[in-house]
This record gives sequence, structure tokens and C-alpha cells, in this order.
Amino acid sequence: MASSSFYERVYAVVCQVPCGKVITYGEVARRAGSPLASRAAGYALNALDSGSDVPWWRVVNREGGISLRRGAGPRLQRDHLEAEDIVFSAEGRIDLGCYGWDGVGASGLGGQQ
Repeated sequence: MASSSFYERVYAVVCQVPCGKVITYGEVARRAGSPLASRAAGYALNALDSGSDVPWWRVVNREGGISLRRGAGPRLQRDHLEAEDIVFSAEGRIDLGCYGWDGVGASGLGGQQ
């Protein structure tokens, strides 16, 4: 893991999240080997090129909400998630018990599971 950057590890984790599931920023950071770097995981996703194939929209905050605040981002993220049959509550939250990804079927990331 020492040879790859934190951003690369974040992208590798997010790419493992299957369609119809979500993961929190904190869990992405933990799986990427830096459990206290949830905010940095968000920065990594924000740095993606618009044409990236990393499914950034599958990452939500610890309450199951969308953290994006500006522009078309929040609506775009919600649209992507709803297209994957993820349901939002009336408060705009996702049930992490139902839609949260537990890592089953994930390949290793330097032993971070």
C-alpha cells in the first residue's frame, strides 16, 4: 500500500462498491488505510475528472445523506443513486442498514477490509 497514493486507494475502494449500494466517506477512508481521513476521501472524490469511471455518487455522509452542496452535484448524485434503485427517506437520507455496502465480495486492499 505504501506505493500508492491515498487518492488512488480511495478510488480503488469506491470502484468496489456495487451498483445499488453506498459507502460512507469514513468507511472509504478506513478501507483506504487512513481511518481519520474521511474529509480527505471527499477531497479525493472532488478531484476526479468529470469523465472518470469511479462511481463517486455511491459515497454518502455518515447519516446517509448527500454532502454535496453546490451546483448540479447534489441533484446529479441523487439521480444516479435513484437510477440504481436506492430509495431516499422524506428527509433525504438513505437507509445505511439497507443500502450500506459491507464489503462482501471486495478484493483485498492491502488487507483493509
